[in-house]
Amino acid sequence: MSTQDAGPKAAEPTQLLHLVFGGELQSLDGITFRDLSKLDVVGIFPDYASAAVAWKAKAQQTVDSALTRYFIVHLHRLLQP
Repeated sequence: MSTQDAGPKAAEPTQLLHLVFGGELQSLDGITFRDLSKLDVVGIFPDYASAAVAWKAKAQQTVDSALTRYFIVHLHRLLQP
């Protein structure tokens, strides 16, 4: 028996991908961005917890700009058949 066949493979954690992005909105009443070419794509994260940390950091950096908002998109929900 080889070492590769020694036992069951350790289960890898399920990837629940999340996208964090943001930008300046046209108004406080909606979610229409002022200029799509200036969207800030923070990144794609393997779980909600790490996405939330990135979202919070960017949101705190832009706290003085009332029209700037950051969002977390649950990509894993969009990828499900």
